[in-house]
Amino acid sequence: MKSFLLTICLTLSVRAELPNIILMMGDDHGWEETGYNGHPHVKTPVLDEMAATGLKFVSFHAAHSSCSPTRASFLTGRHPNRMGTFAPGWSLRPEEITSAQLLSKAGYHCMHLGKWHVGAVKSGSPVNPGAMGFHEWLSHDNFFEMNPSLSRNGGPPQVIKGESSEILVREAMAGIDRARKAGKPVFQVIWFGSPHEPYSGLPQDLALYDDLPAKYTKPVGLTSNETGGGVRRPQGEVLRERYAEITAMDRAIGQLRKHLAATGLRENTLLFYCGDNGTSPESALGFPHRGAKGTIYQGGTLVPGVLEWPARIPRPRSTTFRASTSDLLPTLATITGQALPQRPLDGIDLSPALDGKVAERPSAMAFWEFHTAHRSGAEPYIDPELQKGTTPLVKKSGGKATRDFINLRYTAINEADYHGARSYIDGRHKLILREKKNETIAELYDLQADPAEKNDISAQQPELIQKLKVDLRKWQESVLQSLMGKDYR
Repeated sequence: MKSFLLTICLTLSVRAELPNIILMMGDDHGWEETGYNGHPHVKTPVLDEMAATGLKFVSFHAAHSSCSPTRASFLTGRHPNRMGTFAPGWSLRPEEITSAQLLSKAGYHCMHLGKWHVGAVKSGSPVNPGAMGFHEWLSHDNFFEMNPSLSRNGGPPQVIKGESSEILVREAMAGIDRARKAGKPVFQVIWFGSPHEPYSGLPQDLALYDDLPAKYTKPVGLTSNETGGGVRRPQGEVLRERYAEITAMDRAIGQLRKHLAATGLRENTLLFYCGDNGTSPESALGFPHRGAKGTIYQGGTLVPGVLEWPARIPRPRSTTFRASTSDLLPTLATITGQALPQRPLDGIDLSPALDGKVAERPSAMAFWEFHTAHRSGAEPYIDPELQKGTTPLVKKSGGKATRDFINLRYTAINEADYHGARSYIDGRHKLILREKKNETIAELYDLQADPAEKNDISAQQPELIQKLKVDLRKWQESVLQSLMGKDYR
């Protein structure tokens, strides 16, 4: 009996020391679109305060330049190509192991809020948040704006009136309170719908940017809130609405921080924020990095990255450690004492960087835009009926206001499967490979001397290019083995 009670006491003691963990992510929120990174217009006072009081990642990357793949990496610690999550609208696979599944074993109450976009959120989907380890969810198949239509725990979608970021944070605070009463640490993944187009904003937020329409007059393409189809509008009007969404999201994050402080939970809560890819093309202003969403240049993958955890990071610090969304699962596993999944991971444990013990990443980082067109007739990995989405959104596709998903079976690999724009960052150097007219083009950049990727030095470093090509190819071979399902056997 004494032994049993001691075990219970020790278990409760360990759980009491576990931090609450809240991982937030904006939709299409690029690195430069924060006040603390020097943006000339956008106002993000809460993120600025987090960067000033916690840990600021100078070089935080989304694992992909578009949303669904990055979200798959965020959940699994693996490159999205390993599980066939190649592009927006491609789901992950039911056999993948997520951070929610790991943290459930550690006693956490796990909750997903907002954009899912790695499969259908409806009941019965084998890759909805519940199937992937979350105890409860209020989620959308894709993106959403004001007055979002969301599914609660897989049920029929319901419209919830209000500003979408505030709605998610209100749900998060209620979930925190429930978990606290139950004596459980909380793990929440909050994926905002902002600032993805089409844009809308509250009057008080729009007023902050009334000067922009006169400054940026070129027409840009995006979705119409009225028709759901494409429209061209002056960029200044678009930026005014986009930045209003960012400011509203920032304010909602502030409400969450205040709630953590008021309930005495802030000290031992890991609160993290990042974007899912670079700024979308219609809103990118072209500084300070090359490229935008959908490219493997820095502008396509660099995103804001800030982390607060006063119990472990008591003083503000900035780190040049190059980190990625793939690093989240390995880091959480270490923090919560859980064993890593027995399969190839592309992320690494960030604990040494959190503690200020290292400044440079010990391993390379790879990005890869997989070509899918030549495999369009492959067998679906999941029954297409289970991949049909239910939550409507403004943007129509093929006349539909909902989104369906796809994942394919790969039983063999051919040379074309290695193609697609890809890059490999090792230390200060970044190799980029892409195909053009049946020829592979190589570019090489020194990110330390040339963070804007303006000067291709490939002609000066042929031996280095060859080495990086070999390393990249070896990594691709591992990824393609995973794609064929070898990790699940």
